[in-house]
Amino acid sequence: MRKFLLTAFLCICANGFAQLIQIGPQFSTNITSVNAKNFSSDHTNTGIGFSAFGRLNLALFYAQGEFGYGQTNFSVYQNGVGETEFKLSGTDASLIAGLKIIPLGKLGNVRLFVGYNWKNYSDISTSNNLNSIAIEKNNHSILGGVGVDVWRLTFDVRYLAGLSDIDASSSEIKTGVTNLSIGFKFL
Repeated sequence: MRKFLLTAFLCICANGFAQLIQIGPQFSTNITSVNAKNFSSDHTNTGIGFSAFGRLNLALFYAQGEFGYGQTNFSVYQNGVGETEFKLSGTDASLIAGLKIIPLGKLGNVRLFVGYNWKNYSDISTSNNLNSIAIEKNNHSILGGVGVDVWRLTFDVRYLAGLSDIDASSSEIKTGVTNLSIGFKFL
């Protein structure tokens, strides 16, 4: 009887812990636009990413941390030089605080969130060797978005507004990223 009660108690505790902390993988696609001064034009492009997330649930509020790898693509055009396409890849980390605005019980919820994102571009490649734009390796952004949890799946739409000028020269390039992601909660 003791073993049965102990097993039942551990199952109840594990279920409660699984509701409190959730972890899992997340896959995303993003559309990067740039605010580029001193350039004739700029173009948006898409990229992909993957990360791991951990979420701490507190009633209607939650906190989430993410760490992953992503790719950002965009292009700019300079008179006399031509168009240069940039492919920036590297690690990124996000800290998010959110509010569950429509709790749907065990089925899931609808969420609003804000946060901070840091990217470190470890792989920078350009399509035009004539253009000598040096890119800063670190990019800081603020983010906001909406998400939906259904069963163990999470769907997020977020916008990351770049705070950093990633052009190391006298010009200015700031990124704006629209990110669509899907995740799976193991716990």
